[in-house]
Amino acid sequence: MLCQTKHKSRAIHSWQVWAIYMVLAVSLSREQEMKQTCPSCDTTEICNCSSMGLDFIPPGLTAKTTVLNLAHNRIKHIQAQDLWQAVNLRALLLQSNKISSIDEDSFRSLGKLELLDLSNNSLAHLSPGWFGHLFSLQHLHLQGNSYRDLGQSSLFSNLRNLSSLHLGNPGFSTIRQGNFEGIVLLDRLWIDGGNLSQYEAGSLELIRKINHMIINIRNISIVSAIVRDLLHSVAWLEVRKIDLDELAETQLLRVMSECFANKISFKESLITDATVPEIVSIIADMPKLEEIELIDCRFLGTGRWKMQIHVNQSQTIKVMTIEKLSIEQFYLFTDLQDVQGLLSFLTKITVQNTKVFLVPCRLSQHLRSLEYLDLSSNLLGDQSLKHSACRGSLPLLQTLNLSQNSLSDLEMTGKSLSHLRHLILLDISQNNFGDIPDVCEWPKTLKYLNLSRTQILKVTTCIPPTLEVLDVSANNLKEFGLQLPFLKELYLTRNQLKTLPDAAPIPNLVAMSVRRNKLNSFSKEELESFKHMELLDAGDNNFICSCEFLSFIHHQAGLAQVLVGWPDKYVCDSPLAVRGAQVGAVHLSLMECHRSLVVSLICILLFVVILSLVAVGYKYHAVWYLRMTWAWLQAKRKPRRAPPKDLCYDAFVSYSENDSDWVENIMVPELEQACPPFRLCLHKRDFVPGKWIVDNIIDSIEKSHKTLFVLSEHFVQSEWCKYELDFSHFRLFDENNDAAILILLEPIQSQAIPKRFCKLRKIMNTKTYLEWPSGEEQQEMFWENLKGALKM
Repeated sequence: MLCQTKHKSRAIHSWQVWAIYMVLAVSLSREQEMKQTCPSCDTTEICNCSSMGLDFIPPGLTAKTTVLNLAHNRIKHIQAQDLWQAVNLRALLLQSNKISSIDEDSFRSLGKLELLDLSNNSLAHLSPGWFGHLFSLQHLHLQGNSYRDLGQSSLFSNLRNLSSLHLGNPGFSTIRQGNFEGIVLLDRLWIDGGNLSQYEAGSLELIRKINHMIINIRNISIVSAIVRDLLHSVAWLEVRKIDLDELAETQLLRVMSECFANKISFKESLITDATVPEIVSIIADMPKLEEIELIDCRFLGTGRWKMQIHVNQSQTIKVMTIEKLSIEQFYLFTDLQDVQGLLSFLTKITVQNTKVFLVPCRLSQHLRSLEYLDLSSNLLGDQSLKHSACRGSLPLLQTLNLSQNSLSDLEMTGKSLSHLRHLILLDISQNNFGDIPDVCEWPKTLKYLNLSRTQILKVTTCIPPTLEVLDVSANNLKEFGLQLPFLKELYLTRNQLKTLPDAAPIPNLVAMSVRRNKLNSFSKEELESFKHMELLDAGDNNFICSCEFLSFIHHQAGLAQVLVGWPDKYVCDSPLAVRGAQVGAVHLSLMECHRSLVVSLICILLFVVILSLVAVGYKYHAVWYLRMTWAWLQAKRKPRRAPPKDLCYDAFVSYSENDSDWVENIMVPELEQACPPFRLCLHKRDFVPGKWIVDNIIDSIEKSHKTLFVLSEHFVQSEWCKYELDFSHFRLFDENNDAAILILLEPIQSQAIPKRFCKLRKIMNTKTYLEWPSGEEQQEMFWENLKGALKM
């Protein structure tokens, strides 16, 4: 019994160990799987797993994750536990997958979620349970799925913070009452239902306020029903992809005339001559309409309406925008005189990229309230502009944009506009003016002029002096020196300037852009000459990072607040060693920055070292050692002893010039007149004229049996005596012979002999030398001893 109990206990323990092991293994495998499928999730709060070919939501999500991007994968199903741990998720992007099913509790833990994108998947139905706990949700995207309706009840009743909702798909066919129950306010509602066929009246009526309503529905009757529910709740009504080519169908939109929207837009829609009068009439009757937009629309016709337009002048419409309006027969279009009355109160008109080549003078004269006119990207030329801006037209115009047209004469352009007494801003960029004259006529109120990309090669006094802002970017300008006393902003981007403009002609400049020019550097003086400069954009130039430029950059206080794009856009082009480096991060060496100073210091240091070596050498007799080394090397190349036949003298006499009287008048006669006579070599008598004196000394010593040194205080101080002693020190003492005879002419201590003649000092200390006596009797003995020494 006891054995069975032990065996059972052991089995239970084994199962527990195995279970723990399996749990740990699964946990580790899931963590490893997480790292392999979406490696960014385990390191950042923003988890980007888009376009990774995932078939499932990566496991291991934690409360740290705030953004999860799983777009453009192959996910088909979302399980309840997939997002259970991601309690702090703010954005969940699941668009462009293959999701066809979602468990009811999949989003239950996402109470902080603000953005949910389920667009472009395969959801055949939508469940209220998905959204029941998304109390913080503000943006919901459900378009591009395969559901045909929104169900029988409201999907969004718990989404009290919902701000934008985008739903629908090509198969979306039905909207029922109650589908939007619970939604009170929306910033944007986008219904994409090109084939919507059933709309129950009142479905959108419960929404009190919609700032921007986008309707992409072809069925005009459905559009009419929706508008009827939104008469008092929508602020901006946008209708897309609707064909208004039949008058009968267009009249279904008459309900719009009762709409209180302040802006209406038509995008990618079709309009014809037959329907224009009805559309204009509807728009004119809208009680609070302020702005009209036509974007990417098509117009079939020539402006000859099949019925007369009878409308009251709308005093509420202020803004009209027409962009990319395609008029196939634009060259046959009429002068629009039938709608002139609608334009009188407009303050802002934009007609872009619509092939406008002329604005009739009469129409321009009706634009009595217009302050802003944008005719960019059209076909206006010099003559057509003159006609369009005729006398009496555009009396209140302040801003005019004529960029990217066909203007070519700047003088004519200025003259055509000169009567506009309130014109402040003129944009005529991206035209082709080329050379410009020196004198032009402009409106006296003009303050802003844009001449960028106009092919001008040089700016002249044609530019009005009243300007406060001038843009002449991208014109290949090489200099700028206009006198513009009121100018505050100057844009010179993409030109060929090598230096900053002179500050004197533009004393009030506050901001300037010289980006992408050929600027190499700028100095403190140049920058400080602009007294009011607050912003300078000089990035993307080829800066030469010289020492002066870098010193200015590193020591100029507050430069980072002035330079736009600092430090990323300021890069060195040279020297080669720092090319590509940011100017602010470059520090050149002392040698690179002060080459001449460093060379001068090196030269001075070298001179001091040489001078020190000379002084040390003089003190420690280095010159003597060098001279003796040279003499010794020369002597080594000669025989140690000259052949007897070459010995011409009995003795070479080395003496000081101060002792010449004793030598020449006493010693020489005594020795040369002796019997037998001695032949002495004296430098005054026997040296070869023109021969180097050192060679004379060496040769004379070598050709003599003995060398006779007449020592005295004068001898020790004599330079040439030192030479003679020097050579004797090498030549004679090195041979260990007694060829040297020392005569002490006057008492002298051996210490008086220079220390470098150590062997000579040793001889004087160890051997007998002859000392000239003062008495005559002793002198006889002196001569006998000297003659004996010479005969040895």
